[in-house]
Amino acid sequence: MFKIRNKERLASSITKLEIEAPLIAAKAQPGQFVIVIMDEKGERIPLTLADWDRVRGTITLIFQDVGFTTHQLSIKNIGDSIAHILGPLGHPTEINPALACKGGVKKLGRVICIGGGVGIAEVFPVSRAIKQAGNEVIGIIGARSKELLILEKEMQKVCDKLYITTDDGSYGRKGFVTDILREILNQQTSKPANQQTDLVYAIGPVVMMRAVCEITRALKIETIVCLNPIMVDATGMCGACRCSVGGEVKFACVDGPDFDGHLVDFQELEKRINQFKEQEQKILIYAAKGQATAT
Repeated sequence: MFKIRNKERLASSITKLEIEAPLIAAKAQPGQFVIVIMDEKGERIPLTLADWDRVRGTITLIFQDVGFTTHQLSIKNIGDSIAHILGPLGHPTEINPALACKGGVKKLGRVICIGGGVGIAEVFPVSRAIKQAGNEVIGIIGARSKELLILEKEMQKVCDKLYITTDDGSYGRKGFVTDILREILNQQTSKPANQQTDLVYAIGPVVMMRAVCEITRALKIETIVCLNPIMVDATGMCGACRCSVGGEVKFACVDGPDFDGHLVDFQELEKRINQFKEQEQKILIYAAKGQATAT
């Protein structure tokens, strides 16, 4: 059993759990995820590793209460246990150090890391690893409102510069992360090669990742996105997480979750993610009625 050691509400619908999982913590790397099963009758859901502590033997999961299982997980308390956590799964994010080249030009020296919504929790360990490898990290994080913005202080520590946006303008700059990205890239077009952006890494809602890729594709800037399709067994056997990348079928669980954003079929991905929204809403209503009856 995986015992919950700490719990924190980061926002009304966003929960942070620190869970005892020493074997997973010992192997965890940026970009990887786990499969969580609440109990013997529970469904399998993927959650990205937001952090880990190898000494304490714990992993940190941050998630939004959007479905039946995430709701059940959000009402767990310190001392409660989770039946099964499988991981770490997926390929770790490829972290390259800044390399000195001829003429003093750096290769992969400046990286823009973008997180939208709960994707901020997933971009944090990647940003930290990229910075630790010796690169300059520019962070852009955004949420619908200030209340839903998470991990600002943590991102400040690992970024050379951090930009914040909110859809409603309640904090930071009003607008979207793509507004900031476009400005940064436009400003650097006339600068020398060693001051150009070498890589963009983005994770968040599909519409956000697609918009990021549209901007960077025109400028031919390498862009990596972390995909979050529906997932079941997470071993490549069920095929539920299949997505099209460069015209080929890929499984996010074993081939990803990181992919070249310029090759991803985002239209197909969005359709697959929204495939069971109606059923999810029905079961949430059913669960809410059951809890009301119980109380």
